[in-house]
Amino acid sequence: MAELTTDLKLQERTYESMTYKVSADKVEGFVDDLEALKQAIHKLLSTEQYEYPIYSFDYGIAWKELIGQERPYVRAELKRMIQEALLRDSRITDVDQFAFTFLGDSCVCSFTVTSKYGAVAIETEVQI
Repeated sequence: MAELTTDLKLQERTYESMTYKVSADKVEGFVDDLEALKQAIHKLLSTEQYEYPIYSFDYGIAWKELIGQERPYVRAELKRMIQEALLRDSRITDVDQFAFTFLGDSCVCSFTVTSKYGAVAIETEVQI
């Protein structure tokens, strides 16, 4: 009886940054490169560190640590926290050009993220 053989090799095609496109009310289609990175940045900045057991201990930012702190401390810590969290992503090469605006009990922080796909301006608001 003859032996059956095949040279067929299965290879899974991977897309480094392709992910589902998520909006406020639905998941529809896909995004890649800079759009996928912007979505990942928004998700990371929206996640309180240590709050959700589904995420690793170093995912998200510990925003609650800033509540009640003085503005100079908030500026320095926001910059450090954001840079440390975002630079863990291998697609990101730099996080700089920080600007802070204080409005009552909140701080609006804007900055530029430079990645292998290009640069993007990001803004986030934190309750302090």
